[in-house]
Amino acid sequence: MPELLIELFSEEIPARMQAKACEDLRKLVTDGLVEAGLTYAGASAYATPRRLTLVVADLLAASAPVREERKGPRADAPDKAIEGFLRATGLTRDQLETRETKKGDVLFAVIERPGRPASDIVAQVLERVIRNFPWPKSMRWGAGSLRWVRPLHRIVCLLKDDEGAQIVPLEVDGIRAGNETEGHRFLSSGSITVAGFDDYAAKLKKAHVVLDPQARAEHIRADAENAAFASGLEVLDDPALLREVAGLVEWPVVLMGDIAEDFLSLPPEVLQTSMREHQKFFSVLDPKTGQIVRFVTVANTETSDHGATILAGNQKVLAARLADAKFFWENDLRVAKAGMTPWRDSLANVTFQHELGSQAARIDRIAALARELAPEVAAEPDAAALAAELAKADLSSEMVYEFPELQGVMGRYYIVEAGHPQDVADVARDHYAPLGPTDVVPTAPLSVVVALADKLDTLTGFWVIDEKPTGSKDPYALRRAALGVIRIVLENKLRLRLDKYADLAILRHKLDMARPNGSDSELTALEDLLHEIADHGVFGAAVRTVLERIGKTDDDAGAVLSGLEKKVPDLSDDLLSFFHDRLKVYLRDRRVPHDVIDACLAMPGNDDLWLVVSRAEALAEVLATEDGENLLQGFKRANNILAQAEEADGVEYSFGADLKFVEHEAEKALFEALEKADAVIQPALAAEDFRSAMTAMAALRPQVDAFFEAVQVNSENQVLRRNRLNMLSRIRAVCLQVADLHRIGG
Repeated sequence: MPELLIELFSEEIPARMQAKACEDLRKLVTDGLVEAGLTYAGASAYATPRRLTLVVADLLAASAPVREERKGPRADAPDKAIEGFLRATGLTRDQLETRETKKGDVLFAVIERPGRPASDIVAQVLERVIRNFPWPKSMRWGAGSLRWVRPLHRIVCLLKDDEGAQIVPLEVDGIRAGNETEGHRFLSSGSITVAGFDDYAAKLKKAHVVLDPQARAEHIRADAENAAFASGLEVLDDPALLREVAGLVEWPVVLMGDIAEDFLSLPPEVLQTSMREHQKFFSVLDPKTGQIVRFVTVANTETSDHGATILAGNQKVLAARLADAKFFWENDLRVAKAGMTPWRDSLANVTFQHELGSQAARIDRIAALARELAPEVAAEPDAAALAAELAKADLSSEMVYEFPELQGVMGRYYIVEAGHPQDVADVARDHYAPLGPTDVVPTAPLSVVVALADKLDTLTGFWVIDEKPTGSKDPYALRRAALGVIRIVLENKLRLRLDKYADLAILRHKLDMARPNGSDSELTALEDLLHEIADHGVFGAAVRTVLERIGKTDDDAGAVLSGLEKKVPDLSDDLLSFFHDRLKVYLRDRRVPHDVIDACLAMPGNDDLWLVVSRAEALAEVLATEDGENLLQGFKRANNILAQAEEADGVEYSFGADLKFVEHEAEKALFEALEKADAVIQPALAAEDFRSAMTAMAALRPQVDAFFEAVQVNSENQVLRRNRLNMLSRIRAVCLQVADLHRIGG
């Protein structure tokens, strides 16, 4: 079966586009071939800076013949209907068949298409792919109409079988497909004739082109590590940079150079960022000192002086870049040692979001919330507030202006230089975390407090202005912020009532928005309301307390507060639902079913995420056992019988069974088992030991099964019937103490 080789040779393709372009080429071509009737065994795509390559193995030599029947209109249908059918099928009237059916004579079209050779199909598919390729950005050049990421120069398109390689006849915008390509821009000359993929790959390598990007990346990694190891050093791992550099070269040549002594005192993060962003250099670390002392660059060519000239030029450019970084660093240090006051003041003129005010106002809110959160993680409130006030000061620094990705990292250095403790300084770096699902979560108390306050302020702020995520759109990364709160709470095992702190944060946003135009009485009332919530955590009671305190219920202040009483809990509840949705996604990866989570979220205290997860994991664990599953079925059976009886009788059976009305031995056994289980379940629930409580519940299974097998609940004796229904009510009540089992499927 033939092998298909395609190469699209152009000027340099940006490294960031190469991986997706490979996948797009593979998918678009193979999908087009399959749709046209050509199946294949496998396909692989490759990219270098100047070419996209696709090889398709064991392709059919031709598509199979196709015979298709289409039912048309009645034979006596109007001429226009028949003409439309003829146009759709491409046949003439005499080519149609007339067949008898229950509805009379009907016209049928029998369309037979012969198989097509692979070369014809490949040419058609590839031309369509080239003309409609989904580059993020593309260009036109010369007088042609073709758009490509950079000017396209050559197309290789070969079908190879046992008889040899055949050029697929194809021309796109004056570029005729052939069997010739080019090697390395500088290390080879002339065109290269190829006769299949193996020959193509071998000749490219001889012409100083490594086709496979993974092979180029592995070559760079191995040579860099070997060069560093020979000097007793280590290359800092940077997978993203490695992928990018592998996309910049066709023949990687690894060179290691020195960093001038003048710059070795710069923080390692500054050196690494400057070299990575500006020069695409890898950083080389001295493990004894933790200092970056050298760099690795990757050239795209070999030289007679083994790269000495290249290194000299790179070191000269690097010195200029690092001189700028050193200038920023020294200027920033002077401001830091003076207390960072100018930076903090300037944040009043930096807008966070036009409706949510300045960065300075945001920092004030975060500091106030951090002070209230501090006791939850055994942090000192004043230290938490101070850490929050300083954590974002570096946003105004020259270094962060030049390298925004260093925000927080530089703040940590500057806060230490300002004379503050290390744990306060660490908050600047750690409070942004976690930035993703695999990012490390902060664990130091001050960092935990400020990270939570920062994310809660962001979430509540955008809820207040009704800028919530919709569908796949989340421009302010609010889903990531919610997942960050969830991970911080769970991985630090925090007992946090999110509803209370959401109310506090929402009200602070309202207070900030009211400041420009609010009356003194309104602002004072809002301030008092914040203190009431902080003290009591009960929003409605706090509102009423403040309304009584200011002695007004119908004036402007009263109207504002009354409106807040209705609106803030709604916002808070909606935000809590958002947290619950994110929690379901988080727990799905831990194999906790959605219905189990829903059953636990229906219980009181569902804003305590640690409590919810503890319940959910314990319930999922018990339900995974045979006893747990059978107990669930017993609960559902008891609940169904009870629900029917309560609806029919118009009463609620919830007063407990009486032992003196127990008639059957199975009843007595269940009654005693419930008593014993309750003695275990109640202390376990009080201690929030959900596994023990649910294990005790699951242990009821034999008695529940025996009860249903031996006892007729709806006895003709009404006294026995009521007692047995109350027994079922006891089963239901015991089971519902841990989770709302009504919500469990199955």
